[in-house]
Amino acid sequence: MALWILSTQLSVLCALLLAASSVNAQSGSSQPSISTPPTSSEPATETTLITLPISSYTFSSFPVPSASPIPGTFSSTSPKSPPPPGSELIPDFAPAWAMAHSRAKEFISGLTLEQKVNVSTGVGLGNGPCIGNTGTLSLLDTGSNTTRLSWPGLCLSDSPLGVNYVDLVTAFPAGITAASTWNRTLLRLRGEAMGAEFRGKGINVALSPVLGMGRVPQGGRNWEAFGADPFLAGEAGYETVLGLQQNGVQACAKHYINNEQEHKRDHESSHVDDRTEHEIYLHPFMRAVQAGVASVMCSYNQINASWACENERTLNQLLKGETGFQGYTMSDWGAHHSTLAAVAGLDMSMPGDISFGSGTSWWGANLTAFVENGTISESRVNDMAERIIAAWFLLGQDDNYPPVNFDTFDPFNPAKNQNVNVQADHYKLVREVAAAGTVLLKNVGGALPLRAPKTIAIIEAPSFFPGNDAGPSTRGPNGYFFNFGLDGTLARGWGSGSTSMPYLITPLEAIQERARQDQSDVSWFLDNWALAGTQPLVGSQGFVNGANDTAFGQDVAIVFVNADSGEDQTINTSNIVFGDDTLDFGDRGNLTLWMNADNLINAVAAVNNNTIVVVHSVGPAILEPWIENPNVTAVVWANLPGQESGNSIVDVLYGDVNPSGKLPYTIARRTEDYPAEPVTGGTADEILLVEYTEKLNIDYRHFDANNIEPRFEFGFGLSYTNFSYSDLTIRAVHHTDHTSAALEAAWADGEASPNVEGGSTAIWLHRPAFEVSFTVANTGKVKGGEIPQLYLHFPSSAGEPPSVLRGFADVLLNPGQSKALTITLSRYDLSVWDAGAQGWRKPDGQFTFSVGASSRDFRLKGSVPL
Repeated sequence: MALWILSTQLSVLCALLLAASSVNAQSGSSQPSISTPPTSSEPATETTLITLPISSYTFSSFPVPSASPIPGTFSSTSPKSPPPPGSELIPDFAPAWAMAHSRAKEFISGLTLEQKVNVSTGVGLGNGPCIGNTGTLSLLDTGSNTTRLSWPGLCLSDSPLGVNYVDLVTAFPAGITAASTWNRTLLRLRGEAMGAEFRGKGINVALSPVLGMGRVPQGGRNWEAFGADPFLAGEAGYETVLGLQQNGVQACAKHYINNEQEHKRDHESSHVDDRTEHEIYLHPFMRAVQAGVASVMCSYNQINASWACENERTLNQLLKGETGFQGYTMSDWGAHHSTLAAVAGLDMSMPGDISFGSGTSWWGANLTAFVENGTISESRVNDMAERIIAAWFLLGQDDNYPPVNFDTFDPFNPAKNQNVNVQADHYKLVREVAAAGTVLLKNVGGALPLRAPKTIAIIEAPSFFPGNDAGPSTRGPNGYFFNFGLDGTLARGWGSGSTSMPYLITPLEAIQERARQDQSDVSWFLDNWALAGTQPLVGSQGFVNGANDTAFGQDVAIVFVNADSGEDQTINTSNIVFGDDTLDFGDRGNLTLWMNADNLINAVAAVNNNTIVVVHSVGPAILEPWIENPNVTAVVWANLPGQESGNSIVDVLYGDVNPSGKLPYTIARRTEDYPAEPVTGGTADEILLVEYTEKLNIDYRHFDANNIEPRFEFGFGLSYTNFSYSDLTIRAVHHTDHTSAALEAAWADGEASPNVEGGSTAIWLHRPAFEVSFTVANTGKVKGGEIPQLYLHFPSSAGEPPSVLRGFADVLLNPGQSKALTITLSRYDLSVWDAGAQGWRKPDGQFTFSVGASSRDFRLKGSVPL
């Protein structure tokens, strides 16, 4: 990033955060207004705020979940030595956590109350080199009567697709792109590479991954996360955490929990029933806990009328209790609302000040005073500090961890910025993940892969004149603060979840490079509002007047279009016409593609019978205006590919990479076919009521339950080859140990699992119970990868959706090659949450399952022998 751009961005960042915190501080200090019943055009609002009263609160530490290691199944290890991707071995991080907590307990035993509070209180925005910083600890050495630095504090930094706010880093494909690979190995490698870069910059805590569920397809930050299914998101989050922490970096799973829209995200209350919370929204965070995640960030919103960062139910009972989470919780920036949040389970205040730049804190002196007057037990402050220091020890950050070598807020100071280059050869992985995450939606008559066409027309859908979706931005790849602007090809969304790019290979650049090798002619047109003109004569050297002129007579016309979104801000659209699209403060106003894209595609297809559409998008879009146009021969869903955008799409278009990506969400025929949409409206002081009335039926589950035909179903993706499935078998897995025989027998009899600390992550629930085997064969003519998916069909007594994803694998096969694959099912996979018994229970009746290529393309069917 150019230094002047970085400086400008940081000054704007401070201004925006100060303005936002002023609003948050004002609204957080008073009871939300009670609204009159809404009319048909007004949103429902929350009229109750549950807060903790001033009282005297005692505290007892959570019992530490314990389980004996099981050779070959549950093996003791550390975050630096996780099992390989896709392994059936379940890592047991409990001994490593126990050792870390023991060292932390000893460490804090010598601290004063003020020093322990200092561990959990951020120093305030801009008062340290990172976007988030905790205080340091200097202790008196009685032997020499001098002070020594005993704890350097923590540096916390975004983002989930690479290190943000610094230079010489890699811009990785977004989470939604990584999820589209359905490839555990690539997910792990992406996490490892990002972890190496965070470590190289001296960052202790990577604010990643995002584990939201994409409940509403318009959600502004859906692209940062891993799609609209809890199992897929859980596996992606699990591999990402293991990868990040393998490098000694603390991962932070966020935004906990039910932060599913950007509109009034700090003034909305998500109302979620207990079963839905457990089976859908808690599951990805539970998998992060199983991966040994060091920290969890609570979100801006309320859950059932209680702020997420002081919600006793979600922080203490669910996260620290049921999942047995041993790390620490932190607030999102400005999501801390009271000193008593410590009682409800918040461990760290970020960035530390009540309103940014105010010099005040809910903790710091206030927390010290609450302990001294008996309101909060000092044992709770001990627990907070112990959890934070334990995570530091767990990841080995006490052993020669690199110091911070940059200053986010003072980037021009050479004494503070060493400009350490951490990119290594990660660009290769960026290109590989982006290509593997590209989904082929349509391919008529073998339009793809391209085979050295003589003439190519590239028609680009600009977002701001004179930009486009295939070519470069007029401002460079980092020309807009937080990417709150789109001028050039779309390779990431906007907001704090984005990152700076060292460079950006555009599709236009990469296609021209390939055309040079093939000796093809390439022409392009950058204005998707000028559609019509007079077609030039063959051989004419005259001017073309419209997009269809450029496409006329070409062997292939490739149209690049997009749709963007981001965090809590609206792109500056002054004097820009968006056509059918509107924006609602980060969330998408609707699901159309941007900037007249539908008309552009049809105009090009009207004059070229080999029109290929490439879509860069943050999420699903309605494609009905053109998807069945017979002249649209191929559709390639390229998601958000990162800095190697052009190279990765050329790899797929020309067949150097056979597409194997699968959709991590459903693409509907109509917006109203989805089960939910963002709740909008509301005044500045009102708390919007967001009711999760769809319950378990998010995304494809809703489509299946209501017999709605999607345009492209969840898990869908074509290939340049074909695959067959055969030889389905299932067998019960019998373990040689009998450590949990009584619990397993009770579960088989329909009893709910015990409601104890770590009950939801208990090894007996998650160890393999059944093994499903089958064979996949490549019956086509080219090498290709397939993603077999297993969907469980619960008995009718369970009240579950018709099909629920419970497993997937990936396999790369040469033509004519076949391979036997295995997917395991655990007792947890076969359970539902019993809200009455507060445990996981096997419902009565027959379980069946299907294995296939998507949520609606089932190739094999079987029954679970229960």
